[in-house]
Amino acid sequence: MTQALPKLLTFNEFIEWYPNDGKRYELHKGVIIEMPPPTGTHEKVIAFLSRKLTVEFDRLNLPYGIPKTALVKTPSAESAYSPDVLLLNLDNLDNEPLFQKQSTVSLAASVPIVIEVVSSNWRDDYYNKFRDYEEMGIPEYWIADYAALGARKFIGNPKQPTIFICELVDGEYQMTPFQGNTAILSPNFPQLNLTAQQIFNAAN
Repeated sequence: MTQALPKLLTFNEFIEWYPNDGKRYELHKGVIIEMPPPTGTHEKVIAFLSRKLTVEFDRLNLPYGIPKTALVKTPSAESAYSPDVLLLNLDNLDNEPLFQKQSTVSLAASVPIVIEVVSSNWRDDYYNKFRDYEEMGIPEYWIADYAALGARKFIGNPKQPTIFICELVDGEYQMTPFQGNTAILSPNFPQLNLTAQQIFNAAN
C-alpha cells in the first residue's frame, strides 16, 4: 500500500496561506513548520542580543535595523525562515522584490548578521539553516546555544554553552566557538564589547 506524499508548498503558496493567528511558521523545503512557543529564557537572550547590536550599529551610525517579524527566503530550496534576530541593511531593501508586500528578504546584501538562539529543534540551526544561510551568502551567522542543547561534536563533552560565530570565507562558513568569558569576535562589529558569558547570563 502506497501513501500519497504530502503536497509541497511554494513560497508564494506559503505566504498566501500564512494565518494571522499570532503563531510563527517557517517553510522548510516546501513543508510548513509551526515554531514552538519560545521560553522566557529564550526571549531574554534575544532581547539582550538585539540591544547589544542596536547600541553598536547606532554608535557607528549604520543604516541598520532589527524588524519585529520578517522572513529570510533561501535561494534554491523552497524555504523561508523567521530568524530570532535579523539585522537588516535598510539601504538595500529597495532592491528586495518581496519586502514591501511580504516583509521578506532574499538578498545577502540585506542581511549583515542573522542570529538563531538554539532551542529544542537545534538540528535546524546547526544543519539546515547553517547550510541555507551559507548558500545565500549571509556574511555572518551566530548560533547562540546558551542552554547547551546541540550535539557534543559541536559543543564538547560534557556539553558547554557555546556561541558560534560563522563567518563566510570564500563561500563557506568558518565556525568559531566562544565559551565562558571569551570575548566575542564579530566580523561586522570588531569593536563589539561582549563576552559569551554575558549572553549566557542574560538567560538567568
